[in-house]
Amino acid sequence: MLLGINLVSIYSVATVIVHGIGILTAAHGVMVVRSSRGAIAWGISLITFPWVAIPLYWILGNNEFFEYAQALQNAYREKHNLVSQAYGAILEHKAILPERLSTIGKLTEVFTPLPFTTGNELELLIDGEQTYAAMLKAIAQAENYILLQSYIINSDRTGDEFQQALIAKANQGVRVNLLYDKIGSRKLSRRYLQTLRRHGIQVNGFGSTRRKGNRFRINFRNHRKILIVDGKIAFMGGLNIGDEYLGKNSRFGLWRDTHLQLRGAAVQCLQSVFLGDWYWVTREIPQVCWQVDEVTESNQTALILPTGPADRLRNCNLFFLSLIERSQNRIWIASPYFVPNTSILNALKLASLRGVEVRIILPNRPDHLTAYLCSFSYYTELESVGIQLYRYRSGFMHQKVILIDRDIAGIGTVNLDNRSFFLNFEVMTFSSDRHFISSIATMLREDLNSSRLVNLNVYQQKPFWFKLAARVSRLLAPIL
Repeated sequence: MLLGINLVSIYSVATVIVHGIGILTAAHGVMVVRSSRGAIAWGISLITFPWVAIPLYWILGNNEFFEYAQALQNAYREKHNLVSQAYGAILEHKAILPERLSTIGKLTEVFTPLPFTTGNELELLIDGEQTYAAMLKAIAQAENYILLQSYIINSDRTGDEFQQALIAKANQGVRVNLLYDKIGSRKLSRRYLQTLRRHGIQVNGFGSTRRKGNRFRINFRNHRKILIVDGKIAFMGGLNIGDEYLGKNSRFGLWRDTHLQLRGAAVQCLQSVFLGDWYWVTREIPQVCWQVDEVTESNQTALILPTGPADRLRNCNLFFLSLIERSQNRIWIASPYFVPNTSILNALKLASLRGVEVRIILPNRPDHLTAYLCSFSYYTELESVGIQLYRYRSGFMHQKVILIDRDIAGIGTVNLDNRSFFLNFEVMTFSSDRHFISSIATMLREDLNSSRLVNLNVYQQKPFWFKLAARVSRLLAPIL
């Protein structure tokens, strides 16, 4: 009897303590969570279900990662001469933008020290076969160093092919630095990494937990995909490294993605992004080439825009918002996910209402079920303002592309969701070059021809449970 009373007393005290912690944590959430929807959701959950919500909040609730920015500031102080040399070479190729893009130019100066540059060559790679062939060719031709970064690396046939290509160059004396995301590549085997290290390849995993106080902070991901060879050629875009990106996964079939091959000053800009991530992990900056090989034949403009949770402002969200708001004729977007925050959703609606042609291409099959279901919850309000939503039917569509009027286009790693806008480290390449924009438009027209325009009547005929699942998924939008 006495034991029972003691257990009840212990449980009562524990309940009071946990609920007290929940209230204090809710107050913390109100102070630091930037969106009102997120603050309300966390506040209610922490007060009502503290046993579950408290650990989830400390894993998922934090959306700032200022330690990364502080680390880079330290690097600037410690390596001042190196940084000055690097940016000096880049600034020599700073582009003068036309008047129609002057506001975009001013905005980039606030968001990043990397300017629009001239003397670039941008080549579209529109599937895994093209992309991997070009990347492996560049790796095989490397003479001095290779910098490779990927969100996901799979230890399958494609992953093994890249592994052997890197080992072959390392055995020839080429320095190889490989950076992978610890969460995205969590299935990558230790043997794969150990094999690379045995051949002298410097391999590191990007994570956001560096101290005991933030050991559970796993909500941030480095979603960037970058390859730099000798400071002369670079690659970036939507493709990770694995068989599925070649269409060899029976679940997805053909994998539709877009990557870029870069030459010119944009290579040095992208190189600086990789080195920032590498410095966060290692506190070291590898020696690289900062000399720009200008491509005068094509002379295309390019902006490398890195964004992430270390930004003082919400750079990714604000930049996309600015692009949408300045549109006059067309907004074409391709993204595997459509989970927009309120500001982006309203901007798209207003653009359509003022006569802008808004077309959004999404996959017709899911790879992440919750995000896929969430996109259906927007059907009614998108159609009501004339936004055209398409479902890609020739396979799984994973590219991240945006086209605004005939003025600017971007390719990179940013999905149309909160994770990309607020939580992930991302990178995009934007260009105002008319030939590049025309190539993007042609590519997207072909994708539209392989897509089906969404019919609201078809969605309305779906069973109640499906529409309910879509609405419930939308409630999770802030953390998808």
